[in-house]
Amino acid sequence: MTSSLPAMDVRAPYDGGPQAVLLDMDGTLVDTEGFWWDAEVEVFGALGHELADEHREVVVGGPMTRSAGYLIEVTGADITLDELRVLLNAGFLRRLERGVPLMPGARRLLTELAAHRVPTALVSASHRTVIDRMLVSLGPEHFALTVAGDELPRTKPHPDPYLAAAAGLGADPARCVAIEDTATGVASAEAAGCLVIAVPSVAPIPAASGRTVVDSLERVDLPLLRSLAARDVSHLRNGVSAD
Repeated sequence: MTSSLPAMDVRAPYDGGPQAVLLDMDGTLVDTEGFWWDAEVEVFGALGHELADEHREVVVGGPMTRSAGYLIEVTGADITLDELRVLLNAGFLRRLERGVPLMPGARRLLTELAAHRVPTALVSASHRTVIDRMLVSLGPEHFALTVAGDELPRTKPHPDPYLAAAAGLGADPARCVAIEDTATGVASAEAAGCLVIAVPSVAPIPAASGRTVVDSLERVDLPLLRSLAARDVSHLRNGVSAD
């Protein structure tokens, strides 16, 4: 299930801006992608396995089950998937106790969206326990809806998390802007039909139709979001896809 305030129907007052902004968490709003990797390295080190750097690009942004399963497969570690998930979550949460650094521009963007009453959702592959811990730093008041990776049968890269977020906000996914930092998250948002702003954290993400790539969240503001939404609506009216 998802945890949210009552769903809002934002279709009627659409003013040329996005109907909703849907934000990833790890690596997008909070600088925690390294926390996950450090936890993975620590756990597998204790099991007698050294993780190679190329594994990091495979697991970044992925759901826990997929990432943990992949690491068990490539290392041959003698541990079950359920046991590994418990250890990784515990290692990650220990690192959160030292403080959660926000990505540059995150606080300003969330404040700007709230000031202009733009419906906003947090859409993450992380588990609910992690999201609830992170909301203390992000401010739960900034989100009308939060979607966790362990609350849906399928998470990223499937479209389900973004479809659930748009539905919960009463918005058309095609008129939402999703902000992501990994290829896995981008694939999820685009499969749901969202416009995407990619802010790559670990691995590069190429520009593509319907996708804008920027080097920092500091470059993302309401004028950019409105221009993307307006351009997409214009192209749809002309019967062509947005670039």
